[in-house]
Amino acid sequence: MSRFMRIALSALLLSLTAATSIASAANYTLWVNGRGGGGVAGDYNNFGAWGPSSTAAGVNKKAVNWDGRSSIASQNSKVRDALDCFCTGANWCYVATHSAGDLMMGYTMANYGGSSRMKKNASPAAGGVCGNSDGTAQTGWNIKWVRAASGAGGGSELSDVGSWTTSEPLVQDLKTTTARALYNHNTTRGVWFYMYAGAKGTLYSGILPGQDDEAIAYHSSGGVSGSSGGAYCNYADWFCNDLTMGSGVNEGGQAKWSYHSVVFRDNAEAYNHYGAGNWQGIVGVVRTAMVNSAL
Repeated sequence: MSRFMRIALSALLLSLTAATSIASAANYTLWVNGRGGGGVAGDYNNFGAWGPSSTAAGVNKKAVNWDGRSSIASQNSKVRDALDCFCTGANWCYVATHSAGDLMMGYTMANYGGSSRMKKNASPAAGGVCGNSDGTAQTGWNIKWVRAASGAGGGSELSDVGSWTTSEPLVQDLKTTTARALYNHNTTRGVWFYMYAGAKGTLYSGILPGQDDEAIAYHSSGGVSGSSGGAYCNYADWFCNDLTMGSGVNEGGQAKWSYHSVVFRDNAEAYNHYGAGNWQGIVGVVRTAMVNSAL
């Protein structure tokens, strides 16, 4: 073989390798459930916590299932396994959370988002663990952003007063002061958390300060900082400080956590907390956003 042909062949092989690498890169949409669970842990195609799996919910959608009742710390490996599988190497992820899924994702980013992760092959075995792709590692995960439906990163007063099963470990984590002290909410590794706050509360949710969606108050679903929850409302409520849109401070001067931005505030009080097994409530609002923006 002539020197020219060897050079040409070498160039061809390099271009094919590059093309294969580009072709293998993919975007994934991960859905992290909240309290109650409903899906099968390790089965990324089981959307039992959300609704029909046939429903559009973002590019290459995957369900990141955890039991929804154990403590955040004890179940966190399930989330890390999913992020390792789909959000390393050439692959990138869009992440959606619901309720305590926000607490779970925030805990993950703060405590493990700066750790060394082996690049994985996006082909999970039974149990949800993927194999290594090329034997190299990276720092943290490739995450475009997180969209939180009724995020419980700030806890819920329903846990404070024992309205939920108090023997459930997750309920202990969801107490407002506990949730806010569980990790550094300002540490997101530069990943934006876009907050969706529902406001279709009921009479019994009077336990929750300000506007709420029956389970989570605006101070939590709006990413408001502080060691305990406060009362925040829609702009038309004269007797309560406004939860402001965007990442700026709220009326009254309380800031949001770093890299937290309110992109949906339920001014019409139309959306409650619950997906009802059919992508409903505030979950439906986020699902639409994921379909339209996760490309």
